[in-house]
Amino acid sequence: MKEKLIEIIKEAGKILKDGYSLNKEVNFKAKKDLVTKYDVAVEEFLKEKFAKEFTDFNIIAEESDNKNIEFKDSIIVDPIDGTTNFVNQVPHTCISVGVYKDKEPYIGIVYNPILDELYEAQIGKGAFLNGKKLEVSKENDFQKSLLATGFPYSNSTNQDDLNDVIEKIRTILPRCQDIRRLGSAAIDLCFIARGTYEGYYEMNLKAWDVSAGIIILQEAGGKFTSLSGDKYTLFEDKYIVASNGLIHDELITLLNQ
Repeated sequence: MKEKLIEIIKEAGKILKDGYSLNKEVNFKAKKDLVTKYDVAVEEFLKEKFAKEFTDFNIIAEESDNKNIEFKDSIIVDPIDGTTNFVNQVPHTCISVGVYKDKEPYIGIVYNPILDELYEAQIGKGAFLNGKKLEVSKENDFQKSLLATGFPYSNSTNQDDLNDVIEKIRTILPRCQDIRRLGSAAIDLCFIARGTYEGYYEMNLKAWDVSAGIIILQEAGGKFTSLSGDKYTLFEDKYIVASNGLIHDELITLLNQ
């Protein structure tokens, strides 16, 4: 299944890549939440191909009406994670596809066609970037750790969310090496898997933002939880916290101060 998924996703990547350097008509789902015709085109392409190839799975996709689709045996699709990057020609943008059997992780694929980076993982079989096995960083000193985060779309309308983001940065930033904000949750999780970052946290993400990245991270030896440090649950938890595992407890403690 994984090889066929990769084949289809790489085909869809051509649509994303073709649109990347063009002027784009942008629509807004919310004040800061963008969507382009390329998001829709990639999603429709993937849904059509997946529906034909993988009849045992339903499809939950970002730009679709998912109200009557039960999360069980599901392929979760983010056609363009990092749409703002895509619109503004920042090369950290990708297609993210997570496959779940009975709500449990099975296969994760994150493909950035701009940089030609294909992250892939299947449970129990390791994680890979363009065929090279991935492993999380061995850094266990929080002060030497490079972290990542993201800003929720709600920061312009929800004062509580904005304050929460600022307070967490105020707590974390002096205690780590630095914080990055690349604008794609899927890629951020893969960057922990490849050993670039030691940790990452973000609020208000959707299942399609992280469904593939958490599988890749897990198979690279990393860890992800809710803000309380308990098991992270797709479609439910407000915050995700991810790391190489070695700094996880300290990151959780600091985020809850």
